[in-house]
Amino acid sequence: MATAVKKRPRISSAAGRRPSRKEVLERKKAIDELIRKAIAVKDHLVQFPAFHKFQGNGLSVYLESGHGDQLTLPVNMEEPYGPEWPSEEKVKRQEMVAPEARYIFIKQYSNGFTTECSMNQDAGVEHMHTPCNEGHLVGFVHYRFVLEEELPVVYVYELQMEPSAQGKGLGKFLMQLIEQIACKNQMGAVMLTVQKANTQAMAFYTKLRYVISSTSPSRVDPQIGLEKSYEILCKTFDCEAKSKLEDGDEEL
Repeated sequence: MATAVKKRPRISSAAGRRPSRKEVLERKKAIDELIRKAIAVKDHLVQFPAFHKFQGNGLSVYLESGHGDQLTLPVNMEEPYGPEWPSEEKVKRQEMVAPEARYIFIKQYSNGFTTECSMNQDAGVEHMHTPCNEGHLVGFVHYRFVLEEELPVVYVYELQMEPSAQGKGLGKFLMQLIEQIACKNQMGAVMLTVQKANTQAMAFYTKLRYVISSTSPSRVDPQIGLEKSYEILCKTFDCEAKSKLEDGDEEL
């Protein structure tokens, strides 16, 4: 599904000239406002009707926006984090319920089918994707609108699914949705962190054309990269983001 992408505010300057303090402050203010507006949207999913349901390979689910305190799915992060998990657990649990955390929940009815409520258009109901009955939670995406290398990006903190929902195209579908949300809100990229030991996840994101970011430890300093258990991946949507997050250039 094609989505019109608006250009992010950018302060132009003559080639070779460093931006003035005023230009830097104006740019920062404009980018902060972009992130503020994106965070203020109550339901990003409602803007993408094509992503309200996923059906394929024997799987039929529907998607809902929500918050971390609604999670009922047992969160399995111990395996991908390995021996680092005991020291990371408290931080991760706090991240999941932070006010700035945004979620897409994947739910499935017990009979495997979704049935939407009939809507009264005169009543002004907006959330057409909201089902009549609560379904079984089979996965979620935790994402945030943040600043990375002075650029606005969507950062995917977690993407988790039950084994029964894996390997059926749902993961690709969810990442396509996140990318649409990023573009709609004029973010420069989608970024995420993957544990090196999670070779399956690394292969998945590589297939979706995510690359190791210039901000990843292995590219900042190869020696430090050897000591770290993770890589930072990104997919950029414009030349400025590509320059800073893929190529690692300080200036265009």
